[in-house]
Amino acid sequence: MARRALILIEGTQNNGPLYLQAAQRLDLHPITLSADPAQYEYLAAEGIEVVRVDTHNLNALIHECTRLRATYDIAGITSAHEPVYATAGKLCRYFDLPGPNPASIERCCDKFTQRQLLAEAGVPIPAYRLATNATEVESAATEIGLPVILKPVVGGGSYGVRLCRDVDELVEHTTYLLGGKHIWRSSPRILVEEFAKGPLYWTNIMGDEVIGIEAAEFGPPPHFVYREGIFPAPLTDDEHERMADVSLSCLRALSLGWGPTHIEFRWTKRGPVVIEVNPRLAAGPEPVLLAYGIDLVTEHIKLVIGDEWDLRRGNSHIAAWRSLLPDRDGILDWLDGDSRAAALPGVAEVKIYAKPKTAIIRRGDYRDSMGVVIAVSPNLAKTKAILQRAVDLIDWSITPFPTVGEQE
Repeated sequence: MARRALILIEGTQNNGPLYLQAAQRLDLHPITLSADPAQYEYLAAEGIEVVRVDTHNLNALIHECTRLRATYDIAGITSAHEPVYATAGKLCRYFDLPGPNPASIERCCDKFTQRQLLAEAGVPIPAYRLATNATEVESAATEIGLPVILKPVVGGGSYGVRLCRDVDELVEHTTYLLGGKHIWRSSPRILVEEFAKGPLYWTNIMGDEVIGIEAAEFGPPPHFVYREGIFPAPLTDDEHERMADVSLSCLRALSLGWGPTHIEFRWTKRGPVVIEVNPRLAAGPEPVLLAYGIDLVTEHIKLVIGDEWDLRRGNSHIAAWRSLLPDRDGILDWLDGDSRAAALPGVAEVKIYAKPKTAIIRRGDYRDSMGVVIAVSPNLAKTKAILQRAVDLIDWSITPFPTVGEQE
């Protein structure tokens, strides 16, 4: 009998290994299809079967999956990588496998189209305008009023996203985005958006069920790099209900509701305002597993292969995490204390991404994180204390790059 396989299109630093491990626990043989497998170090470390293919070429992917079917029983096809998730949905349609509606995913991944659909449905969102050149950016910012956020219409991980607090910052970031330095995944289109002020939250959804709401914080502006989070968020019943209701309104507006969805909010003076809807899991679903005992990755794969999922809570704890963010650019001389931190009772995981003797260049997006620490306990105060103790044990040294004068 042919071995059951799970096809994974591309991967991610955080969730990629989790999908591989979950597939193996479900007795599936994971096979990753990637245009550049070398970018995922965990593939080589785990000895995972990899096929090199242009993952933006649907016909090439169909050809490879057809070839693999001669050897394996392909139980399902999916992806943890948002840019190719719609393509994974198209493959599922072609091979008559369970999967998301690719048209819904594509509409959602276009932030301007997403905004339009949410606005039409009466979902609370920030004021926004579309711009394709510097004049339109300036005009949109004037209409909305500074400060504004500039972000590429297509993209993720805060890549190319910046808060512009004055005209100089607006001109600077517009020049960066349109001047050839930013790598666009589609034609250059910029979303100019009102800066919604207030605490940050996100909902973790599977199907049409809100699993829980997480509180999060960004590092210092003008960038939007996640610094820490708490799951479940300390909310009143009314606050939780309002965000859950708006989340379900987003699903209806965007024709989502199959598989995972991750929705970001700001709690503003007018209540919950939707910042972004992502048709995927949050980058780091471990807090949900630690706090509630629900493995969202495993349950997603069960859905993908046509099995029945189980979203019942197994426990009720509080999980918290903090990202290790550098305060300067330069060469990472050393990073120490992660093993001591990991050994502390209540510390669930310490992941280190940065390697000594490599360059640290802050880009103002998800790539800035050098690692993450996750803690869990039965109550919020204890979890926070454990996390702080663990983070305090970790230290590093970064030697700044030499200035032009020092090089001469």
